[in-house]
Amino acid sequence: MSINLEQAKSGQQPLPGQTAKTPAPANRLMSTRTGSKLVRDYWDNLFTARERGATVVWYNGAAINPILQAAGVEYCHGEAFGARLAAMHLEGPAQQAGESYGYINELCSYARTTIGCALLTQKGAADNVEMDEHPDIPPKEIMASRLPAPDFFVNAYAGCSTGQQWDEISYRLFNKKLPFFKISYPLLWGNKPDAGYIRGEEWETASRYVADQIYKLIEFLEFQTGRKFDWDALRESMFYIKKAAELRLEALDLCAARPTPAVFWDWIASIAPINFLPGTPALVDYFAEMKAEIEQRLKDNVSALPNERYRLMFDGIMNWNKVGWLANKFAEHDAAVICGRYTHTSFWNEPHFIDPEDPILGMAKHYLLCPFNHSAKNLGEVMLRDCEKFGLDGIVFHATRTCRSASNGQMVVAQMAQKKGLQTMFFEGDVADESFYKDEVLQSRLEAMLETIDVQRARIA
Repeated sequence: MSINLEQAKSGQQPLPGQTAKTPAPANRLMSTRTGSKLVRDYWDNLFTARERGATVVWYNGAAINPILQAAGVEYCHGEAFGARLAAMHLEGPAQQAGESYGYINELCSYARTTIGCALLTQKGAADNVEMDEHPDIPPKEIMASRLPAPDFFVNAYAGCSTGQQWDEISYRLFNKKLPFFKISYPLLWGNKPDAGYIRGEEWETASRYVADQIYKLIEFLEFQTGRKFDWDALRESMFYIKKAAELRLEALDLCAARPTPAVFWDWIASIAPINFLPGTPALVDYFAEMKAEIEQRLKDNVSALPNERYRLMFDGIMNWNKVGWLANKFAEHDAAVICGRYTHTSFWNEPHFIDPEDPILGMAKHYLLCPFNHSAKNLGEVMLRDCEKFGLDGIVFHATRTCRSASNGQMVVAQMAQKKGLQTMFFEGDVADESFYKDEVLQSRLEAMLETIDVQRARIA
């Protein structure tokens, strides 16, 4: 085995005759457990929607859940359930059902998983049953089949052609009998002279265009439910969401400290609450708890990684099958992943736009801020801003195999980052299909990038 003397001195590799050190584990935030319980309770409640006589809507894309909440319907976010199944390693039966129906594994694995859930739901493999009551049904299939069948669909997808057809696929799966509503989000091309991140005529025009469609969605919901829309409920929900988003943003900013008190993997664990949980005091309390824990860590000089040596950004949707493994792998290399496009530039990330008293335009603006809806120019502007803000050494690009909208622009942004002296690496994986991921590829490329950062530092020293 070849030994790099500098790495040996730093403790990354043993000198001859020495034993390799045991990597210090990542110090994850304890408060994320509160978020996990909130999410688990949400899904458990949804699984009983039919028993309670609730109206159910399946939706995908942007966070329109406050509108659905105010309309008095219960909702399932397609990508969120696909991510949950993958994180629990229970996605297999749903994906196999989707593939058996004719949707190949190159289709968005979020969509393929939800399509499979629709098929399993119709099949009635386990409709709101407990596992021990049906020992003949594989537990993995039970979880994938527990979604309550929808009464209608809402499509709210930005930046993704597959997502914009998702409701039409679902419509066919349910025998072309269920209505659906589609919101169209224009891609922010960024070609006009005044264009940029949240600025320019293109941005303002697109925001008003989306706002007009949200009002139409509300009319659709009133027709489907036979009830007047509860505007006071929407205002209340957006009040709590704005407060939660502000606390989350303040906590994110605290992680610019060296060493960082929390890492990207902690923020990955908190995506579900800010993405689709109802706007309530419990949501505010959760992010207040996270912020307080981070502030206490800063006060006590407690870091997320005991031996932080590198500071990185992670770009791309999370590989939900490998969250824990990836967190441990980066920690083993003393590499603190501080931020990411997926966690830091989406999910109510510009709370100053939210006016709880008149929320629609601010909501429309946030829906356009899906990080896959930007031109490479705007995307690079935002990502390089965060690289400077958090003092990063490089960017890890997750080239998501079945979500090309997430990978679009990555090569251009990588070139922009390299011109700024940042190191970059790519590895291929997927959001919910682990067959596209190879441990050895990430391992070898990560080690190569970190060695290059060491060389770069030695030249500057």
